[in-house]
Amino acid sequence: MEFFLKQLDHVQLACPRGSEDQARQFFVDVLDFEEIEKPATLQARGGVWFSCNAIAVHMGVEEPFSPARKAHPAFEVEGLASLRRHLSDHSVDFIDDEDLPGADRIYVDDPFGNRLEFLEWKKPHS
Repeated sequence: MEFFLKQLDHVQLACPRGSEDQARQFFVDVLDFEEIEKPATLQARGGVWFSCNAIAVHMGVEEPFSPARKAHPAFEVEGLASLRRHLSDHSVDFIDDEDLPGADRIYVDDPFGNRLEFLEWKKPHS
């Protein structure tokens, strides 16, 4: 094969027009992402971009808006118990899930109803 996939560049999630401040409050204030500037050629489309370590999330305006209730990004974390407490402290609801063998995980809805998964592997995972 003459090509190979290197890594995931970013995850795109949809949001309603004019909801950038809600996205900032959730991703920056709650999840500790940093906002990154969108290229000037894309700014007129609306939305907002974030990064945290090697993770990039792009919130893009979708009209009409419909949240992703099943399809979702899954973020591997270290310290899921601490994340649970942190989310509770910020009044962010989550759902515990024990259906994935070897993982401790929760589901969270972003402010727009998009499903996000956060998981911590109980033993090394590849």
